[in-house]
Amino acid sequence: MSPEAIEFHYAARSDIGLVRKNNQDSAYAGPNLLVLADGMGGPAGGDIASSVAIAHLAHLDSESYPADSIAKLLHDSLVDAHDELCERSETDPELKGLGTTCIAIMRAGSKLAMVHIGDSRAYVMRGHTLTQVTTDHSFVQYLVDSGQITPDEAEQHPQRNVVLKILGDSQASVVPDETMRQAVVGDRWLLCSDGLSGVVSGDTIGSVLTEYEDPGECAEKLIDLALRAGGPDNVTCVIADIVPAGTTNQTAPEIVGAAATDRQAPTRGGDGAAARAAALARSTSTHSLSDPDEDAAEPERPRMRWWTIAVGVLAVAAVVLAGFLGYRWSQQQYYAIGEDGAVAIYQGIPQTLGPWAFSHRVEVTSISLASLDNVDRERLQEPVTRSSREEIDAYIAQLAPVSAQGPDGTDAQSGGDRPQSSRSSQSGSQPQPQSLRHSDSSDVEAL
Repeated sequence: MSPEAIEFHYAARSDIGLVRKNNQDSAYAGPNLLVLADGMGGPAGGDIASSVAIAHLAHLDSESYPADSIAKLLHDSLVDAHDELCERSETDPELKGLGTTCIAIMRAGSKLAMVHIGDSRAYVMRGHTLTQVTTDHSFVQYLVDSGQITPDEAEQHPQRNVVLKILGDSQASVVPDETMRQAVVGDRWLLCSDGLSGVVSGDTIGSVLTEYEDPGECAEKLIDLALRAGGPDNVTCVIADIVPAGTTNQTAPEIVGAAATDRQAPTRGGDGAAARAAALARSTSTHSLSDPDEDAAEPERPRMRWWTIAVGVLAVAAVVLAGFLGYRWSQQQYYAIGEDGAVAIYQGIPQTLGPWAFSHRVEVTSISLASLDNVDRERLQEPVTRSSREEIDAYIAQLAPVSAQGPDGTDAQSGGDRPQSSRSSQSGSQPQPQSLRHSDSSDVEAL
């Protein structure tokens, strides 16, 4: 009996978050291809890196490829993207250290091929069980796998932001995880950057995937939860349901993030304290100067009734209260940044409102920028935020002139201006609830 003909019912969504200045994530969702990339490498590097990955893979969104060729096609396209990123890094000093994570799923008939590198994640929801399909290529995941720390300890580990494998960054070769699977009608796939998995628990992700039927609405809800959790990162989701052929007949791809035409789109915001603080920092007061002659010519306006004045007073009071709460939250935050050749620590958030700054320098460390490796220097070109003094001290403690060593003895790659460098309270490795299980990357036909 031949497998049932299937198709993707898909959606892709992305948000710049509440802290980052630009969106360095990119994602693509089409009838035969799903891709998510989380870029890194300074203000001008991460968005380029993730866009390059999408560009090298997008041409695979076609029904013309046989099932036995799709795994190799994904691999070769990923290698081509890696080679271009390495060449750009070598020829342009401003792009030194750029790189990106990447997850891609390609469909041919009812077969699915997947490639993965980095610490972005793929999940599949089957029934009411959520399974993390990918394994993070991170230093803390290596420590967890080797039994040196527990998953709970990994969440607070000072090197939880160190990524061991990415595309680009002048690595000699790229060896992604590769799997082939049979598509199962009813499965729901989620690809996400660590802007989601770093701040929203696996249990909550599973609940949302079950509750919201439409992929687009589901992706919007997941992003909203990440923003409510502080939105320290770019947040990107790709959701695809495996449905019988002819169910939706979607043909137009959805491209979001740095690879999209609206890559400068502002954040959706939210109603959490972090969103209010970010909105306050972004807002500016502009007052136009009126012409005295025009003022004199205006007829006298009727007096406002008392209830109109009362409503106005209440509205102003609400704005003042929101501003106070946002400012109080901002002063519980800390960030590190390269400044005058050294690493400086600031209390607050890296935002200003007119003449007012929401941060102040509390310490200039003895760590020289010149003593750091290129990746850490690039990373410190923009603020590296943390949610407490203890967390920023832990980050500073792991900045050493000698690069951290990975499990294979090579220099571990830290994510330049990675979004996870600004994780405020979570890491890319989530505790696994009873309903959330983790699959081995070699489990090719498990799902």
